[in-house]
Amino acid sequence: MEHLPDHNSRYKDVDYWDERYKNEQSFEWFGEFSKFQHLLEKHVRKDDAILVLGCGNSAMSSDMYEAGYRSITNIDYSPVCVEAMRARHAPRCPAMTWHTMDARQLAFPAASYDAVVEKGTLDALLVDEDPWRVAPPAAGLVHTVLEEVSRVLRPGGRFLSITFAQPHFRKRLYARRAYDWSVAHDRYGDGFHYFLYVLTKGEALSPEDAALETRLLEEAMAPPTPVATLQDSREDVDFLNYIDI
Repeated sequence: MEHLPDHNSRYKDVDYWDERYKNEQSFEWFGEFSKFQHLLEKHVRKDDAILVLGCGNSAMSSDMYEAGYRSITNIDYSPVCVEAMRARHAPRCPAMTWHTMDARQLAFPAASYDAVVEKGTLDALLVDEDPWRVAPPAAGLVHTVLEEVSRVLRPGGRFLSITFAQPHFRKRLYARRAYDWSVAHDRYGDGFHYFLYVLTKGEALSPEDAALETRLLEEAMAPPTPVATLQDSREDVDFLNYIDI
């Protein structure tokens, strides 16, 4: 692909996205809106106030607008993206707005939105991570975003997260009592499946998800297991010789 970064970590770099958006007109992560529209329509009403996190240059928001969703606010932390999308879609989507904003610090009052939608934004934050053991810095980053999403959702509001991450990976991040939401999911796609998670504000976690959170908290508090290592007897060994590069 023409715009692939030289290293996956660049997906978390705003400079990478600014440069990419200067040259790329549109890209759809996890399929076009039509692929999951039937699922979204079960959870988002046409008159809902909707926030799209990390809108990128996807046509999802404009496709939703054409489908009858009018109150859509788009944010992205790339100013290049925001200006390009505003110029491209504002003439035919006059009620839709775009803002340069970091999802970790949303500039909206609490309980502002009926629905928050993200498609691939959280995946970009986790691209370098082992899905079984997300490193504390990345987990903290996602936690901050999810706290903000929960804050701006109204009671009964839904957070829709579209990703390729399977439930046994993504529920480890989403199933938290602190977010005050339940976790459900559906899937779509032919052959390779994508997942649409629905997190409903004000609903309790299922017993299964509550038990998962408890177990993960207990594991995090447990002392680390010592790891046995083999020490090379040669004092001048070059460890680079053991790295497959």
